[in-house]
Amino acid sequence: MSTKHLIIVVGAGPAGLSVANVMSKQGHEVVVLNRDIKVGGLAEYGIFPNKHKLRGGLRKGYWEILTRPNVRYFGNVTVGNDYHLTVSELRALGPSALVFSTGAQGTKTIGVEGDTAKGVYHAKDYVYHYNLLPGFSTRPFEMGQRVAVIGIGDVMVDIAHWLSRRRRVAEVHVIVRRGPAERKYNPKEIRAVCAIIDQDSLQKEIARITPRLEAVGQLPEKILAEMRAEFTKCEPPESHTRMYFHFLSSPKRVLTDGQNQVTGLEVEDTKLELKGTDPAAVGLKTYYTIPCDSVVFAVGDRVDEAVGLPYKNGVFVTNPNRTQNDPDDSLFQAYDEATGAVIPEVFLCGWARKASDGLVGVAKRDGEWCSEVVLRHLADKAPLTAEEIAHKLKRLEALVKSRQPDVVQVDDLLALSEMEQEEGQRRDIEEFKFPTNEEMLVAIRRKKSMAKVSASR
Repeated sequence: MSTKHLIIVVGAGPAGLSVANVMSKQGHEVVVLNRDIKVGGLAEYGIFPNKHKLRGGLRKGYWEILTRPNVRYFGNVTVGNDYHLTVSELRALGPSALVFSTGAQGTKTIGVEGDTAKGVYHAKDYVYHYNLLPGFSTRPFEMGQRVAVIGIGDVMVDIAHWLSRRRRVAEVHVIVRRGPAERKYNPKEIRAVCAIIDQDSLQKEIARITPRLEAVGQLPEKILAEMRAEFTKCEPPESHTRMYFHFLSSPKRVLTDGQNQVTGLEVEDTKLELKGTDPAAVGLKTYYTIPCDSVVFAVGDRVDEAVGLPYKNGVFVTNPNRTQNDPDDSLFQAYDEATGAVIPEVFLCGWARKASDGLVGVAKRDGEWCSEVVLRHLADKAPLTAEEIAHKLKRLEALVKSRQPDVVQVDDLLALSEMEQEEGQRRDIEEFKFPTNEEMLVAIRRKKSMAKVSASR
């Protein structure tokens, strides 16, 4: 008797591939639909470019999943309103479960006056740019010599690292609404830039805000000592870039010249107020200006509402009715507030469920949790026969190929990987990526054509 089900996963980042891994190991048929040509998502396009060993290990694991006999991959296929496939069309195919792990493709804004000026960027877009994600790789990002980065998490560190290592800018100014005790970066990650931090400026900055820290019971000298204790094993600097922190400072207005080009950032002094367990920043109505040539907002992301799932306040809507299960099923169930009901067979995981929450490891674990929820859901469903699964797969493949002639499958990914390795060897560099979809598709066709000629000899 068959115990198989058909699972469609939309998105091939760490969360989606984690779901594909668990479900295929359970013997189910899995189809992965991916907007990008390459798999990996955050793992491919969100990790700092010089982390070759980490990215290589992740790619090896993903390749093992994709080459399983019960996993099918369709890349260069976008799901959403007015795209190749819609949510309704996928549901109409009758999969046992439809899992969305599409990441957080939108960008958050904080409503700062002048945030549409030339030289204002969002962190994710810039990270995609220097990681050569098609659609972002060829965009011009004019940074100038003085860059203000809003936020103090790992993304800020990566951007500061890139600005100093590759752009070799003169100054990076880190703007933080709260205090140094609320810093969010991983102490191991700060090693990439701790050598360029201006230590005298940091000490003066802590002294400047000391009364406001002490007002909420924080010990400035202790905080400074803890920060400096993190500045160990610093990577040697590759430029003369200097990095400055501006704590208890909230961006208020991007200053521009007559051509709408960034010239500075006006910030408001803030103080901390204890609200629950997390101190909040409250404006003091006093202001100062930081001269800069560009501004990067590293304040998080939002999901892409064009996907076509119920959406509210930057996130897809999940079931508000909690369950007693661990993990809680409701957190992963898509929910339609208009009908007041769970959307049958539709689940969310990774950043599609909780935008900007953690990096690769967190996304992988979220995929595993989502898989537990899906497996509980399948336990109450009659399995599909082999004939039913074959019929649904045939319909899906025909639909995909009718909408996207340039669909990319596993053999295409292998051809692309070989071409990029050959190009990297030719250029004598550790890793090479084709920066556009067009170049990738040409490389795939060329490699497969060469293979056919070789086989005919």
